[in-house]
Order: sequence, then structure tokens, then C-alpha cells
Amino acid sequence: MKDRHRRRRHIVIAQLEDRPGALNRIVSRCRQRSFDIESLVVGRSETPGLLRMTLVVDGEVDAEQVVHQLGKLVDVLDIRDVSNEDTLVREMALIKVRWDADRRTHITEVVRAFRARIVDVAPTSVIVEVTGDEDKVDALVRLLQDYGIIEMVRTGRVAMVRGSVPSHPPLEPMEETYEYCPVPRPR
Repeated sequence: MKDRHRRRRHIVIAQLEDRPGALNRIVSRCRQRSFDIESLVVGRSETPGLLRMTLVVDGEVDAEQVVHQLGKLVDVLDIRDVSNEDTLVREMALIKVRWDADRRTHITEVVRAFRARIVDVAPTSVIVEVTGDEDKVDALVRLLQDYGIIEMVRTGRVAMVRGSVPSHPPLEPMEETYEYCPVPRPR
């Protein structure tokens, strides 16, 4: 097992407003405070106008400080460290592998064993999609390296607290409201 697997990581989840610059402000605050971001995934939530963010930082960082500093940002509506909670954490990868008559059966068997899927087939390559925890994705990547990985992309981790209680308090959809503020014209 590699050293990076032994390192402790903090998983922080947040709910934020879907506004221009929100992600930039979060990343800038992490940079200002020297929080080493290992993974950052942001996407739409079940509530229009709100985004969900999963941020993974190195375990050497004080997670309370991450939550405190990012919680000060106007875009962040709710944030919490879920590192010690019962969470479901997943990652997805697309892996393009060399594909020829000699390798087809072997690659197909490996993909099936990992409950992954072949999502695209070309004459000389195949794209494999795998979803699971980090160890599962890493293991499949190691096996497919023997066949020749052409390229790969991974999403980073997404996390959700298990159970029927929401990870964040329910909020109403955000409405865009702007006050009219005339811009002075140069003379």
C-alpha cells in the first residue's frame, strides 16, 4: 500500500449558493490559509440555486480551521467536517485502455470483476467507467496498467452522511435579487 493511502484526510462537506465566483472565493481562502486541497468536487444539489461541495484536505490541517475559515464566506450557507461520521464516499474514473483482439477477453473479465462498465469501444481502445471507494478505483487502475492506459480522469471524492437525516439543514431555493445600482459614466 502506498504512503498516500496511510495519510489521514479530512472530508468537509458544504452547501453554498450557486453564484459567480463562489468556487473561486473558496479556493482563494484555502490558498490564503495554506490548506492543501487534495480533492474538490462541486455540483448541483436537490435545491435549485444551491450547490453541494465535498472538500478533502490533508489530515495535518486542522479541520476545525477549515470549517471556520470557509464558513465565514458569504456563499457558504452550511459547512461541516464529516471525517468521523458514518459517511458514504465515492469516486468515479474514466480509463482509456489499449484494446486489441488478444486483450479483449482479459480486459472484459477484469472490468466485470470490479463491477465497472465499458462505456465506449473504438478499434484500438476502450473506455472503462468505474465507481467506488478510492481503493477500488486504485486497484482497477493498477490492473489495467498492464494492458496500457492511454489516459485517465478521476472525479475526486464525493461524500454524504448515511441515514435519513439530511447532511445540511433544508433551505429554500435561492432567488437572484439585485438592487439597481447605477454605474457612474466617465465624463
